[in-house]
Amino acid sequence: MGTLRDLQYALQEKIEELRQRDALIDELELELDQKDELIQKLQNELDKYRSVIRPATQQAQQQSAGTLQGEQRTKRQAISAEPTAFDIQDLSHVTLPFYPKSPQSKELIKEAILDNDFMKNLELSQIQEIVDCMYPVEYGKDSCIIKEGDVGSLVYVMEDGKVEVTKEGVKLCTMGPGKVFGELAILYNCTRTATVKTLVNVKLWAIDRQCFQTIMMRTGLIKHTEYMEFLKRYDTCLLYQNIQCGLLFPHLSPRRSCTRFLSFLFWI
Repeated sequence: MGTLRDLQYALQEKIEELRQRDALIDELELELDQKDELIQKLQNELDKYRSVIRPATQQAQQQSAGTLQGEQRTKRQAISAEPTAFDIQDLSHVTLPFYPKSPQSKELIKEAILDNDFMKNLELSQIQEIVDCMYPVEYGKDSCIIKEGDVGSLVYVMEDGKVEVTKEGVKLCTMGPGKVFGELAILYNCTRTATVKTLVNVKLWAIDRQCFQTIMMRTGLIKHTEYMEFLKRYDTCLLYQNIQCGLLFPHLSPRRSCTRFLSFLFWI
């Protein structure tokens, strides 16, 4: 009988040990989900920077091709309307315009950006630079601010007034103060997707494509430089070996650890 009790006691210990392991697995799976969310967020950031940098790159290539075909331009005429210098030292010396604003206007612009689905994930430093670069614009009643199909070059934040948004003649919505519009053409280098007309006199803040893309590219290139400096300081092969040994991602299997490492290299 004593042997049976010993076996029952040992069984209970094993069951409890399994429960603890299950709890640990649940915790690690939760942590893994959080890491996956972070990876997705960083991937979205990468896609955002690519969407900004690629159009400028394409325009630079087109201008170079045009020059080779024999177009005669002066040095001043050959300058693109968008920033095409991708050297971090060049961008770091670019002086962005600054337009003074009241604290209320600054806060309104900031909150409008944070409320916009396409711009809310920008870094606070980027948002601050955008706020500083925005300049005032006013339109009278029944004015057309944006026309569907046109090439867009400005992003707007409304401070006062009301506008109507239509697409192919169909009313989509009306917008009031504290709203961003016109961002799609700047972010994705596409034509205007809708028409925006004023219903009353409006006061807006605007930023042009050149300033916006300079802010985006400067931040992206700074991060890229930091990543490259990290790889220069550490042996990539040694990092990979440490991952396989479970030193960098101890809570993940070797297979998932390698996936994380390869994802990191892909971002760079």
